[in-house]
Amino acid sequence: MGPTRREFLRIAGGALVVSGVASVGRRFEGLGSAEPAARFTQPEVLTSANGRLDVELVVAPAKVPFGPGTRFAYTYNGTTPGPTLRVRPGDVLSITLENRLGETTNLHTHGLHVSPSGVADNIFVSVPDHDRRTYTYEIPADHRSGTFWYHPHRHGTVARQVFGGLAGVIVVEDTIDAAPELVGATERLLVLSDPVIGSSSAVLDVSMMQEMQGREGDRVLVNGVAQPTISVQAGTLEHWRVLNASSSRYYRLALKGHSLHMIGTDSGRLATPVAVTDVLLAPGERVELLAAPSKAGSYALRSLPYDRGGMGMGSSSGSSRRTTLARVVVNGDAPAAGMPPSLAAPTSLALPDATSRRELVLAMGMGGSMGDGNSGTSNRAQGMGRTFTIDGESFDASRTDIVTALGRVEDWTLTNTSPMDHPFHLHVWPFQIVARSDGKAITPGWKDTVNVPAGGSVTVRIPLTEISGRTVYHCHILDHEDLGMMGIIDVR
Repeated sequence: MGPTRREFLRIAGGALVVSGVASVGRRFEGLGSAEPAARFTQPEVLTSANGRLDVELVVAPAKVPFGPGTRFAYTYNGTTPGPTLRVRPGDVLSITLENRLGETTNLHTHGLHVSPSGVADNIFVSVPDHDRRTYTYEIPADHRSGTFWYHPHRHGTVARQVFGGLAGVIVVEDTIDAAPELVGATERLLVLSDPVIGSSSAVLDVSMMQEMQGREGDRVLVNGVAQPTISVQAGTLEHWRVLNASSSRYYRLALKGHSLHMIGTDSGRLATPVAVTDVLLAPGERVELLAAPSKAGSYALRSLPYDRGGMGMGSSSGSSRRTTLARVVVNGDAPAAGMPPSLAAPTSLALPDATSRRELVLAMGMGGSMGDGNSGTSNRAQGMGRTFTIDGESFDASRTDIVTALGRVEDWTLTNTSPMDHPFHLHVWPFQIVARSDGKAITPGWKDTVNVPAGGSVTVRIPLTEISGRTVYHCHILDHEDLGMMGIIDVR
């Protein structure tokens, strides 16, 4: 079922020696903690040194704690979430993936503006069980800082493997992180997941009905822990990097008794903090938030109800229910800490004019079949008489759907004709939202994943610059991706 304890300690220990330790001068609460399960903990942090970070990730099943007990999970180096990788613009990130999972897998660096070819973010290659592959990512010197992540992306098994626990965060930090307010803040990583709790791999088996709706688990966890308690000090600034690593669940985040300030979206920082009462995170999305607690008390960090739609099968979605994610205990009373006056340079958020336009239609239809991306076709959805398509086509790895030229700036109108939301994700090239059919306010920030509401549309502007290559775009309700809602783009 995976490496022995001796093998794992040898591999993990080697990675620690090569990779260095957590950044000096910044507080990371709960790192490597052996505290009781109800306490807030964070993943191990591996940080680049001298322009390089070399990491070994062993993918294997394991029993992991989640608070009340242990559960079955897929893990990176024995944990879920996996280690947090901290790099800087211009660094080289090398990840050697060793597969002890019992099934084929691979690796995707979600949101990084890096090559999709060769040994980099190439999701068309696979790593068979008991094999190894080294991925090398050359991070551009002008890469935007922010919160990114890694997870498997072998078509047909993505939902199962991410749902099983395979996710980890990549942090790119630059001079924005040296702002006095951020250096003095307590930085916390919050990875949100919703597994099914059980003792064997049977917890990963879902019905066709669950696949069609998008699987959701029976427990919401923060960094693998059920409803942890986060202890904070009044008068200090809390800096939260939040990742929705769930396969299908949406989270509408709010902290009772507090407003929050958004300072970053998926693929970069904002120019100034933006006050929000709550923020919606579709699967795959990230957000950076600042909180300034000032009054003693216990406050719920919760997910408010959100209706992501469905397929006429009844409303059983966990996204539609209020859920407590964690308890925030504020110690003492003190004046609220101040926000940073500025973050990203306004020029870094400027958008050029579009040079071309296209529309992509996300749809669920009747009948048909879909390529599995590896060999032949799959009829997984035919038993329900449904297909998941983009522009009327289900995914086929041998077909390139969009061919375009390096240097173009394209406006894509994403139209959702189905009765449920679909979060749309484009690999490699970040974009900004320029129009919405629902009239909701648009925050000027870089993204790589955007929720397209049922029956609505969103227009995004994509500078297809700096990097060429062939990769994919897809729905990030991962069962929908596996069932065919994905296409291929080749930027030449």
